[in-house]
Amino acid sequence: MSDTTQERTAYTIVGAGAIGGTLAFALARAGHPVTLVDTDRAHVDALRTHGLVLVAADGGRTSVPVTATTPDDFTGPLERVLLAVKAQATRSAVDWIAPRLAPDGYVVSVQNGFNEELIARLVGGDRTVAAFVNIFADVAEPGVIQEGGPGALVVGEPGGAPVSDRVRALVADLQSWGPARASDNVEGYLWAKAGFGAMLAATALADAPMADLIDRHRPAMARLTGEIFAVADRRGVTLEAFDAFDPRPFLQGADSAVRDAAFDRLTAWLRTQPKNRSGIWRDLAVRHRPVEVTTHYGDVIDHATDMGLPTTLLRSVLDGLRELEGAPHTMSEARLDALDALDGLDALDRLAPRSAGQILPADEQAEAVLRRLEHHREDMVADLAAYTARGSASDDLEALDACLAWLRQWLDQRLGPPETEEIIPCAEAGDIMVRRYPARGATAADERPVMLVGHYDTVWPTGTLDEWPFRREGDTISGPGVFDMKAGLVQAVWALRALDVLGLPRPAVTLVLNGDEETGSLASHEALVEAGRDCRLALVFEGAADGAIKTARKGVGLFTLTVTGSEAHAGLDPTAGASAVDELARQILRLTELRDHAAGTSLNVGVIEGGTRSNVTAGRAHAHLDVRVATDAERQRIAQALADLRPVDARTRLDVTGDWNRPVFERNEDVAELADLAKSCARRLGHDLAEASVGGASDGNFLVAASIPVLDGIGAVGHGAHARSERTSVSEMINRAALAATVLTTLEK
Repeated sequence: MSDTTQERTAYTIVGAGAIGGTLAFALARAGHPVTLVDTDRAHVDALRTHGLVLVAADGGRTSVPVTATTPDDFTGPLERVLLAVKAQATRSAVDWIAPRLAPDGYVVSVQNGFNEELIARLVGGDRTVAAFVNIFADVAEPGVIQEGGPGALVVGEPGGAPVSDRVRALVADLQSWGPARASDNVEGYLWAKAGFGAMLAATALADAPMADLIDRHRPAMARLTGEIFAVADRRGVTLEAFDAFDPRPFLQGADSAVRDAAFDRLTAWLRTQPKNRSGIWRDLAVRHRPVEVTTHYGDVIDHATDMGLPTTLLRSVLDGLRELEGAPHTMSEARLDALDALDGLDALDRLAPRSAGQILPADEQAEAVLRRLEHHREDMVADLAAYTARGSASDDLEALDACLAWLRQWLDQRLGPPETEEIIPCAEAGDIMVRRYPARGATAADERPVMLVGHYDTVWPTGTLDEWPFRREGDTISGPGVFDMKAGLVQAVWALRALDVLGLPRPAVTLVLNGDEETGSLASHEALVEAGRDCRLALVFEGAADGAIKTARKGVGLFTLTVTGSEAHAGLDPTAGASAVDELARQILRLTELRDHAAGTSLNVGVIEGGTRSNVTAGRAHAHLDVRVATDAERQRIAQALADLRPVDARTRLDVTGDWNRPVFERNEDVAELADLAKSCARRLGHDLAEASVGGASDGNFLVAASIPVLDGIGAVGHGAHARSERTSVSEMINRAALAATVLTTLEK
C-alpha cells in the first residue's frame, strides 16, 4: 500500500468543509496523499486525532488518515489545490495560495458561484481550472462529514477551452468519489447550478424541507430561476442538465406543462436525498454564520444590471437571507408567500430608462447613477488597486509603456472598444493615447465631443510600490498616485459606464491620457491642445482641492539665472576677480522684490550653486527659479523684469534661460459657467460643491489658454499629492464619479 501511495497524485484541499471534506475522503481512501488546510482549529485537531470521518446515509462511520493543518502552520509548496472555501473567502484564500503555488501547479474551484475569474486574476489563467460541483453533504461535527447522497462533478479548462491532459488526469482521480467527468462547457453547468441553487437558497427563508417548499411555491421558483437563466441566455451560455435538474423547462417562455413535469422530477429526487435542508439553511439556523450565497450571486446581479435585466426575486431572496443572518428565528414560509406576490419589477430598472427617448427627471437620473455606482463600489476599488499596482514613474519609459498597455486593455473591458484610437509616440516621455467614443442618445444641438483629460505618470520612482503598496483601511486608500491622479481616471471610466448601462444620454467623448504631466507635459501639451480643438469643453480629472473644483490655476515659469564672473586667488589677490556668487546674491535680493502675494505672484529661488573652492573667487553661479502668477498681466510683468535684469558689478554677465512651463488658467466666463453647471449637478446628488483657486498647474492650463472651456479638479477627493501622506476616499470616489456622470448627461439637455 505504501508503494502505491507514493505513486499517487498528492492534493492539497483548502477548505475542509462539506465539499472539501467529501472529496478529500474519496481521494485519501483511494490512496492519494491528501493535506487539508482549514482555519477552524477544532476541526483540524479532530482530523489530526481521528482522521477524516465520513458518516454514510445508514449511519455507518468510516475514517481515513489525512494530513491536516491551519494556514499558519502549513509549510511547503502547493501543486494541485482543490479550493473548497465559501465564496466570500475566495480572495483571502487565494491570496494565501498564490505565493506558495508552484509554477506548474493549479487551483481548482470546487465551490459554489463563479470564482474562476477572480482566481485567474490572482494566480494566472494558466494555473486555474474550472469546476462545477453539486454535492449534498454537511459538516456534522469537527472532523466528521455527513454524506449527502449522489451528486455531480464536472471539470474543465476556463473559458470553454478544450479538455486538457491535466483535466483528464484530475477527473480520473476524482472518479474515486463518483461520476466525475470532463467538459469544455463548465460555464453551462455553473449557470444551470446558479438557477437551481437560487431555488435552494429561497427555501432557506423558511424552516421546512426543500422539496416541500419548492413544490408549494412553483410560480415564484420558476420566475426566480428564469431571472438567472435570462442573464445566461443573453451571455450566450448553453445550459447543461445535471442530476435531476434540467434547466431548459425553466427558461422564460417555456411550456408550463413541461415545467411542471420538471418540477415533479426535481422535487421527487430531492425527497430521496438524506439531506432535506440546504447548507444555507444550516449556516443560518445551526451554525449562526453569514451565508456565501449573498456573495456568489453578486456576479449574476452585476451582469443583469449591465444588460438591463430585472432580478427582483433574486434580490428579494438575498435581502431576506441577510436579514436572517442576524435573526434566524424569523424564518417563515410567509417570506416565500411574499415572493409569490412580487410583480417582477426591479427597483433599479424602474429608475433606468429602457431607451434614449424615455428620459427621467434630472433628480431621478442622478439618483439612478449614484445607486449604480454605489452597487459597484468594490469593483471601482479593485480597479484602482490594479491600476496603482502598475508603477508609472515619469522617468521610467518601460514602466510607462507597460502601464499604458494595461490601461488600453482595462478600458476595452470597462467601456468596450473605442470608435477610434491613436497612440502618439514620444521619444523621451510616455506615449499619448487619444480614444474617441461615440455619443449615446445625444439630443443636444452641440454635437462636438467632450474631452476627458488625465495623466498616467506619477512622481513616484520605480520601486516605491515595493515598500509602499496600495492599501485600504476603511474608507481611506493610500498608495503612490492614488490621489494624483489614478483614482480620477477610474472615476471617469465608471461614470461613462454607469451612463451607458442605465441608458442615459451622453455626448461623444474624447479621452486623452499623457505620460509626462508630472514633468511639465513638455512632449504632450501640443497634442493635448490639438485633440481638444474640436471639443466643446474639457473635464480634467485631477484631484480636488479639499473637495472643491478648481476654477483658476497659476501660470508656472521655470527659469535659471546664470552669473558669469572672473576667477582669482581669493587670498593673494582678493580684488582681481569678479565674484559670480556675490553678484548672484545681489540679484536674488532684486528678484525677491518682484513678489506680489496680493496679486497672487510668488517667486521662489529654490536652488543656488556656484564657485569651485573656498579660496577661489567664483567665476560662475546659478539660481533656479520657480515663478507662479495668477494673471497674464503678472506673467508679462515678471517676464519683462527678468529681461531687464542688469549686473551691479559691471565685470559680470547675467543670462536668464527657461520659459513659462504652463500658461495662466484664469476663471473666465466659460469656466464660471461650467462651475455653475457642476454645482447644480452636485445639488441633485445631495451635496454642495465649492470652487477654489490653486497654485499648482495642470494640463487644464494649456486648454484654457487655447480657449477651450475647462472644468478642472473633478477627480479624486483626498490629500497628500507628491507626499507619503497621499490618500483618497472610497466614498468620495462614488460621489465624484456620479458628479462627472451627471455633468455629462446634463450637457445633453
